[in-house]
Amino acid sequence: MKFLRLDLLTLLISLFILGSCKNQDSIGLGVNSANQLNGSLIDTSTIVVNTIPEDSVVTSSATKLQLAYFKDPVLGVTEANIATDLNLPGNTAYTLPTGTITIDSALLVLKYAHGFYGDSIASRYKVNVYQLNERVLGANYYNTKKWNYNSANLLGTKSFLARMNDSIKINANVSGYKDSLIKVAPQIRVPINPNFINSILFNASSSQLSSNLIFKNNVKGLYITLDKTGTTGSGGAIMIAPDSVAQINVYYRVTNGSTIDTLNTTLLTTNHAVEIRHTYSTAVQNELNNKTKSSPVFYLQGVGLRAQISFPYLKNILKTIGSDIVLNRAELVITPNPGSEIPFAPLAQISMYRYDLAHQRIALQDASAADPRAAAFGTFGGIYSSTTKNYHFTITAYIEDLLRGRTVDYGTFIGPVDYDDRSLSSLPSATTSARTFAIGSDPASPYRIKLNIIYTKLSK
Repeated sequence: MKFLRLDLLTLLISLFILGSCKNQDSIGLGVNSANQLNGSLIDTSTIVVNTIPEDSVVTSSATKLQLAYFKDPVLGVTEANIATDLNLPGNTAYTLPTGTITIDSALLVLKYAHGFYGDSIASRYKVNVYQLNERVLGANYYNTKKWNYNSANLLGTKSFLARMNDSIKINANVSGYKDSLIKVAPQIRVPINPNFINSILFNASSSQLSSNLIFKNNVKGLYITLDKTGTTGSGGAIMIAPDSVAQINVYYRVTNGSTIDTLNTTLLTTNHAVEIRHTYSTAVQNELNNKTKSSPVFYLQGVGLRAQISFPYLKNILKTIGSDIVLNRAELVITPNPGSEIPFAPLAQISMYRYDLAHQRIALQDASAADPRAAAFGTFGGIYSSTTKNYHFTITAYIEDLLRGRTVDYGTFIGPVDYDDRSLSSLPSATTSARTFAIGSDPASPYRIKLNIIYTKLSK
């Protein structure tokens, strides 16, 4: 019972210390000598943080597809283009209707997905559609692949405002009945040249229509991009739902003698990929070129930038105060540069992870399902707080293991993730385009990156 009372006393004292701590911005905690606990205050300027390129990422299996032309005033220019295949109606052999076919309209429908980033108010966008010169196969395609398309033949174009939350009304053709006005989900509807549809479908050879594979080999697919000169203002990154990409709705009439029927058919997609490239500002490029010292600022960007972080003098804590301590809490605090969140909000969520010996991404102990000390989503942290205007990571287990030499830092990183996933994933994300411009190890800034460690020194 003696040890139980001691543990309870220690716990109560620890809770009192946590509740009354006035300096949450430093390593260590001072305490009153009367309570028989000893503490120290240790400077946090030895955190090393640098901006590095994010790893390339497979985009062909992404749950959202990015279509972007965004001129970020801090980071530079981001472009994202979509490549997709095109399939026969029903993904199988197609039989032409009997009679004379006349196309009324053909529309490429792009349904919005959550995750727009950029200017949805002042910017006007223009999307262009071209035919690919190569097929989009059922393979893993990375964001770095450059797709070959026929830039001389514009199949369709549309100027629009990014209205991700505004449903629209369209005329729906119903065979044998009058057209009906219906409400549909927010989407972009791009008119496609009827001559293109005639050439690949209604006027195509019977061989091309006899097999979906032959059709795909001949047609290749579509390349969808935002026009650089036709997109005004800062622009942005638009997220498209993959189940709608290259959904071409064809509305046509079939005339048989004196009978005219109004019909429609749909060319769907099965395979797609996103091509993403960045032209960074001088400030970002200077940080990417910095290989020798910790940076006063660092940048995080979806499918673009992450940060490497280290704590080279962490073990000095044990040399200073001794090894007879209990680590109560270790918290990393990251603060975006004040003012950088306007007009473009910082990433809603970021992740913190590490490399194993083989330089493969693995979760920190505090986020690993295999570690009993791990915290749940939300407790581990990384979610931006609009109240405190920063991010917090609870990394007590990881810091404890580094202090005790139980783990080796082969590389520790902070990177973007998609908040919609609500997970502790450490993988690079192809479904977020947001960015964060944060204060690094600038000793003169009150917003510098900080590691707060609260510990208890045991009595001997």
